Amino acid sequence: MIYKTNEYLGYPDRISVPAGEAVRFQLSSKRPSVKVEVLRLRCGDVDTNGPGFKYEVMTSPIDGEHACLDQPIRPGSNAVIDHDGALVPTGAHWCFGAYVYPTRIADNAKALMGNWCERSARGYALELDEEGQLVLVLGQVSGTPARFALDVKLRQRVWAFVSCALDLAQGSASLSLIVPADGVRPAAAYSKSFALPHAPALDSGLPFLIAAHHANGDCQYTSHFDGKIEAPRVFSCRLDAEALRVFDGRQRTGASDAGLVAFWDFSNGISSLSIKDLSPNSLHGSLRQLPRRGVTGFHWSGSVHDWRLSLQEYAAIHFHSDDIYDCEWQTTCRLDVPAHWRSGVYALRLTSGGDNPDRDCESYVTFFVTPGKASRRADLVVVASVATYLAYANSALRLYQVHFETLMEHVLWLPQDDVFMQENPEIGQSTYDCHVDGSGRAYSSWLRPVLNMRPRGYWFNLINDTHILDWLEEKGIAYDLITDVELDREGARALAPYRVMMTPTHPEYYSFNMMNAIMAYQNAGGRHISMGGNAFYWRCGFHPAAPATLEVRRGMAGTRTWESEPGEVHLAGTGEPGSLWRHSGFAPQKLVGVGFSAMINDTCGYYLRTAESDDARVAFIFEGTGRHEKFGDFGFRYNGAVGSEIDRYDLELGTPPHALRIATSEGLGAGALPTPEEFRTVVDGLDGTQNALVRADMVFFETAHGGAVFATGSITYGMSLGHNNYDNNISTITLNVVNRFLDPRPFVMPAKA
Repeated sequence: MIYKTNEYLGYPDRISVPAGEAVRFQLSSKRPSVKVEVLRLRCGDVDTNGPGFKYEVMTSPIDGEHACLDQPIRPGSNAVIDHDGALVPTGAHWCFGAYVYPTRIADNAKALMGNWCERSARGYALELDEEGQLVLVLGQVSGTPARFALDVKLRQRVWAFVSCALDLAQGSASLSLIVPADGVRPAAAYSKSFALPHAPALDSGLPFLIAAHHANGDCQYTSHFDGKIEAPRVFSCRLDAEALRVFDGRQRTGASDAGLVAFWDFSNGISSLSIKDLSPNSLHGSLRQLPRRGVTGFHWSGSVHDWRLSLQEYAAIHFHSDDIYDCEWQTTCRLDVPAHWRSGVYALRLTSGGDNPDRDCESYVTFFVTPGKASRRADLVVVASVATYLAYANSALRLYQVHFETLMEHVLWLPQDDVFMQENPEIGQSTYDCHVDGSGRAYSSWLRPVLNMRPRGYWFNLINDTHILDWLEEKGIAYDLITDVELDREGARALAPYRVMMTPTHPEYYSFNMMNAIMAYQNAGGRHISMGGNAFYWRCGFHPAAPATLEVRRGMAGTRTWESEPGEVHLAGTGEPGSLWRHSGFAPQKLVGVGFSAMINDTCGYYLRTAESDDARVAFIFEGTGRHEKFGDFGFRYNGAVGSEIDRYDLELGTPPHALRIATSEGLGAGALPTPEEFRTVVDGLDGTQNALVRADMVFFETAHGGAVFATGSITYGMSLGHNNYDNNISTITLNVVNRFLDPRPFVMPAKA
């Protein structure tokens, strides 16, 4: 049966909720009602060739039918300034302007600044038309807007200063465009004057906007600008265009500038969602839908690449017409999670209501229940990789990356969710995708529907991770589940109650707090079972002013589908470099002994034991297996325990010198290729058939105070656990590790450590 998985969409207000607390769900559908039930997932993979879709239906207070609204998604970022009439042109003169850097000139008008309202046709604004010409829009009492254009086209990705001067006493206006010199291009200036209509209707009665127009008076916006804007300013006196351009808004103590109404300095509060007006009027504003800050501005010199070192060089904001942070939907239902519920991966199952429900209409909204204050704790905790789920949320690579078929080495196929995303781009994409202007997406939020983080969606990441949960349940191993959001918010305290932690198949995106939390836990005697590959790779952060959002910048190395602009690698939220942990001196090898080595685009491999596996320190791992077995030459979906993305041992990158490389991969082919940071020049022999660095290593080492680390070095390892009804050598050695790590007997670091 082909299920209709997008008849109902939704998201939780919090991605993880402790038992005993509440979570709200925002749902949307064209159908008037929805039937809701809550599932605790054991295995979320609906593919019948694997373990199967396994879950427990939980009895909850929200079971049953609920009224459902058709709730729109309105993307597009902009700034909103409430002004009580202070930004309505009055007196004889009014002039305003800003530096602009268009990154997309499209087939519709793009707003720059003003209070224009399309529905009422009142107010005033500057915009760019579909040709890139500067346009002044003015309301008239007749209701027909007046538009005046400067017949010079702005160029994409070129800074220019645009401005308008209104002479209300004389009934005239002038538009100006100044393009400062750059490289071999000389400076240029253009202007044009117009007669104003009689009694223009300049007051829409609405807030002043930057990078959008009002669609109506209900906080709905349109004509979103794609590009950077810097230093918008407004004066109520006569200034020519060049004087307006060179005005420095920074105040001197005891001095004021006559006629200054507002000057917004975007270099102030880069880590916030507010903009500051430096004028005495304090016309501060707020940002909606999270435009990108920490971006280079007109005055960027190239001498610094960290916005914290020279704020004035980062006095711009990059707005996008497809930015999305929060859908802002109304709440459909609230779940008070019972205090006795076990932690784990949960999902709302959404089906059609009424007397004749559609059997093929089934959708899910995933959330995570963590231990509450009254919960009895297990000794082992699984840390779900929410940051990674968000980084890949609504990935549209199959739709828009021209090299996708070559990368994957198979013909393109589009699941229903991909078709839905193509038809409904407003849902927002992943940090692997690009905005409509071609710039990479730096933000991903859970306050929107995420199609590939749910059952019946694409299996990568979360669904693969549930195979590990299924194995734990099958083996009767008690566990709790938290997410890396708790690591980010609480640090090592989130892990302190547990003897053993387990990270799943692909914990790729990790913040500073997360990395330090795990290292502190390990150094305090905690045991860590790292079950995945491409782990602890990208340095990222949750935005402090938008905590439901992961921020990612793509440094100048690493496996990436887009690259940050020069000077824009540092996160706007925290200021940290958004690059590889390897380039921050904290390679994954330092944490778990192995780090990203290669991507496997064809045949998966298996492990063979090494000579170091004969060390008595690791004898417990291989109990019940043979010395010369092929470990994991099988596996669901991938057909091998070594596959997708793999990690290797490297003493130079920080693998502890006493770590044992107890198994290494075999059977990799020409489609196993190293990550870009693994080679400095392009030469023959880089693939897995010839390159000794293209491999997965299984590693064990002890840590201080009786702790230890076991790492598998492969994403597909967990997909081999259920093979042959859970009776296989990968399952055996994993169970050996889990049982020994749960044993309170301390591990002892060897003397050479």
